[in-house]
Amino acid sequence: MPTKILSAALNGLEAIIVDVEADSGGGDFGQISIVGLPDTAISESKERIKSILRNCGLAYPRRKLTVNLVPANLKKRGPSYDLPITISILALKNNFKIDFKTCLLIGELSLSGDVQAVDGLLSMAIAAKQNGINTLFIPAINTEEALMIKDLIIFPVNNIFQLIKHLQKIELIKPATILNKSITEFNYESNEERNSFNLSEIKSQEKAKRALEITAAGGHNLLLFGPPGSGKTLLAKALPSILPELTFDEKLEITKIYSAAGKLNKNQSLMNIRPFRSPHHSTSTSALIGGGTWPHPGEISLAHRGILFLDEFPEFSRSALENLRQPLEEGLININRASGSVNFPAKFILLAAMNPCPCGYLGDKKQTCICSLKQINNYHHRLSGPIIDRIDLHVEVPRINLEKLQEKSNNELSIKIFQRVKLARAKQLKRFKKLPILTNAEINNSEIKNFCELDGAGYNFLKVACEKINLSARSYFRILKIARTIADLADEKNISINHLAEALQYRPKI
Repeated sequence: MPTKILSAALNGLEAIIVDVEADSGGGDFGQISIVGLPDTAISESKERIKSILRNCGLAYPRRKLTVNLVPANLKKRGPSYDLPITISILALKNNFKIDFKTCLLIGELSLSGDVQAVDGLLSMAIAAKQNGINTLFIPAINTEEALMIKDLIIFPVNNIFQLIKHLQKIELIKPATILNKSITEFNYESNEERNSFNLSEIKSQEKAKRALEITAAGGHNLLLFGPPGSGKTLLAKALPSILPELTFDEKLEITKIYSAAGKLNKNQSLMNIRPFRSPHHSTSTSALIGGGTWPHPGEISLAHRGILFLDEFPEFSRSALENLRQPLEEGLININRASGSVNFPAKFILLAAMNPCPCGYLGDKKQTCICSLKQINNYHHRLSGPIIDRIDLHVEVPRINLEKLQEKSNNELSIKIFQRVKLARAKQLKRFKKLPILTNAEINNSEIKNFCELDGAGYNFLKVACEKINLSARSYFRILKIARTIADLADEKNISINHLAEALQYRPKI
């Protein structure tokens, strides 16, 4: 009689429960056939499994073995099926004392029977819970990752022989109960990554610093432009020092992405810090946006709930930049392939930096620009109007005089700005507690009237401004959102003319 073991397949960031069925009959001794759209890694597992079966010391069928992965129309990939396939074969001739209907088995096997770590374990644990499966047998190294999901019984498995003894009730594996050490209270002072760049160490550039504060408080996108050496990159790297701490739900969202992408550190089971991704301008569209034969998260998804810093912004390929439109507007990216479509979350702060011209010295008081008018126009035309329009704040970062660099300054520490940002974010969390959004930048246009209401004076002021500078509808709504964030930073309930006037200062100038 065929046996059935439950496992899981990763499809994008979501996991789907897979039935691993095994049966014997016909054919030559030792032949194993795996069907159900397996990839090369799964097909090659036959040789690993044969070696393990020879070494397990248990009875197993002496006829042809057929393993079926259900659903058969879903492509499966990766070596995480080694463990369930091996157990499903052994279960044909051995009476294991366990109900496999409520268990999920996941794990790659080495030739010695050791259980190796797998990618996407967090998604698989979530899928198990959603499907009423409460017991997981997983690689021991993935244990803390699975413990993120409550109400699951997690059995950490170091090698298959340990699991076989457990299934035979000879020597039971103890369920994992150790609390995850990665879940700690947020401590600003002990966070080395935050303190690596401090805004107080940057001389002058007060307008740019103010823009960073607004960006951090409301989750808005920001473009810094200025000559080489003016401090654009340093300002960008200082932004994490004022970003608010992650909520637990945000930590799970980010961890899910990094787990599926295989980018979680070995000793890390939960992402506690907002991502800061800085891909080179030569990065391919697939690497930036995501994709591949088996769709994988790109840089924009790895920057989810964090920062995507694109230095030398116009130097990125036109196709890569145009593909940013959907994630900047909707907070996700849809990747379509012949086998189906996959959605990856991509709610990030876009922080871009660029020079005013190819040589970098257009409008500079110290050095003369050597670019022709055609070169300057071509440089600016690399950025389409829709992309520029989706960036909320545009700030010029001018060259700093040597005299100012030598002056002693009493610049505000990042922690002071962080406290204001934290209070502003707290207001937003309270404001949007009944909606699936966290920041002002995520407000839908249909909700603008509810959260960005203007009085008569404010409406008339913005109406005149829109007529004079010919704002698009998208720009109009973005200015309201920025003004809402400025009001939150000022701890004011209503948006005033002063908030609108400051928001208008950050409209495109290139």
